[in-house]
Amino acid sequence: MRYHTRKMVKPEDLNPNETLFGGRLLEWIDEEAALYGVIQLDNKRVVTKFISEINFISSAVQGDIVEIGMDVVKFGSTSLTLRCEVRNKLSRKTILKVENITLVNLNEDGIPVPHNKTKIEYVRDRLEELSKD
Repeated sequence: MRYHTRKMVKPEDLNPNETLFGGRLLEWIDEEAALYGVIQLDNKRVVTKFISEINFISSAVQGDIVEIGMDVVKFGSTSLTLRCEVRNKLSRKTILKVENITLVNLNEDGIPVPHNKTKIEYVRDRLEELSKD
């Protein structure tokens, strides 16, 4: 699991129980998944199609630093499926797991199109390829 983003839990992120509001955490996850998809598929037109069961394992409180991890589960022809884990940065305690987040690669008209990707790519590798040209 690669952890890409860190967020500090602030007062506006809390629910009435004074723990991290699940909706806020899902917002952060959806944004991180979209960013991951845009980078992997090299296309700004990537949308979330499906999020599987969300398993809240523990909570976070104000001042906690949470980090969001994403891994590729599979590359479809027009889709990318990710797995997500959110954990407390300092304690490493798991806060949430999502087994499948499916993103779809779209063209300018909003139609799913093949992305022709089959493996994880890193921006640094793309930059190296560009510098060779």
